[in-house]
Amino acid sequence: MIALRSLLFNLVMFVSVLIYAPLMLPTALLPYPLRYRLISQWARFQVFLLKTLCRLDYRVEGLEHLPPGAAILLSKHQSAWETIAFQQIFPAQTWVLKRELMWIPLFGWALALTRPIAIDRGAGRKAVEAVVTQGRERLQSGIWVVVFPEGTRVAPGTRKRYAMGGAILAAETGYPVVPVAHNAGSFWLRRGFLKKPGTVRVVIGPTINPRGRKAEEIIKQVEEWIEGRMVELERS
Repeated sequence: MIALRSLLFNLVMFVSVLIYAPLMLPTALLPYPLRYRLISQWARFQVFLLKTLCRLDYRVEGLEHLPPGAAILLSKHQSAWETIAFQQIFPAQTWVLKRELMWIPLFGWALALTRPIAIDRGAGRKAVEAVVTQGRERLQSGIWVVVFPEGTRVAPGTRKRYAMGGAILAAETGYPVVPVAHNAGSFWLRRGFLKKPGTVRVVIGPTINPRGRKAEEIIKQVEEWIEGRMVELERS
């Protein structure tokens, strides 16, 4: 049944992209808040499908930590689940992502309308400068910036080096940092087909004030908090 439910979800998700993405292209003419609201309905539909078809739900802890204005969200990255569900959990947002995603027909074109910060991972310092320049503009517009500091999806129980881009953005702009841990990879594997039933736990940490702090200090605090919570989450 898990395989059948997962197959049905994947089919509906694929078809929904083919239908929804072209419909969203004209929203380029709309103000960003309205455009984002319309585009993010696709993600909300996927969350509904996951709950209905795959019996995969979620619960959030620490909502009281969310700051009132725009912030930089630094999160664990284990699967595609968080890129979808975060649009329902957190305020209007955009993401730091690899530019190749923008080249995907229909999906990438619609993604471009959310004003992502698309970078060339091999560009080194220029990529970081793009994150700071474009990230500052997004934050000043009231848009949250989501960064996955490990850069790619990691399997449960593993970790990669935390990159500095999100922390540098925080140190340069002074916008608060919101660390997030979750165990989505235990239900939707990073390269897996199956979506296992259960409840993803999303834990939001206390806001980190970056003012007067170096990027190295910020990313160290973020990594220690996230990885510390991951030990607990992956045991549950």
